[in-house]
Amino acid sequence: MASTPEEQERGYRPCVGIMLVNMHGKVFVGQRLDNMVEAWQMPQGGIDQGEEAREAALRELHEETGIIADHVKIIATTKDEHFYDLPPELVGKLWGGKYRGQRQIWFLARFLGQDEHIDIQTKHPEFREWRWTDPETLPELIVPFKRKLYRDILAEFRALI
Repeated sequence: MASTPEEQERGYRPCVGIMLVNMHGKVFVGQRLDNMVEAWQMPQGGIDQGEEAREAALRELHEETGIIADHVKIIATTKDEHFYDLPPELVGKLWGGKYRGQRQIWFLARFLGQDEHIDIQTKHPEFREWRWTDPETLPELIVPFKRKLYRDILAEFRALI
């Protein structure tokens, strides 16, 4: 389906994401609260005005999982931004209608803490539950419009996991 002129004029929301891996090579995923389907995702979110991407990634990780920066080590950053478009039925309904999708910088981080350091019951919870999963299962767990993005991130980070 072709995009409308309004969709074409909308830009991409600047965001970050973190692929958090534990010492066993498993990846953190959370099941979204705001979705009726069983949608899982890695921690991600917007970059605030004047904020550096790395700073935003650590902030988002803490806001969504309760994990503090001392419990992670950033291993890598994607060499380029990754983009995804919202499905047509969501364009204009999310993020105040300003964006047609997201442009994301992703970070690969090693979790140095214990599972007890993870607390998804944060001030503004986003996840109803969480788990560690095999990296290869990520694309199947995510909503369909983000699957290519997850495959690309997995391919870029796979050798470092």
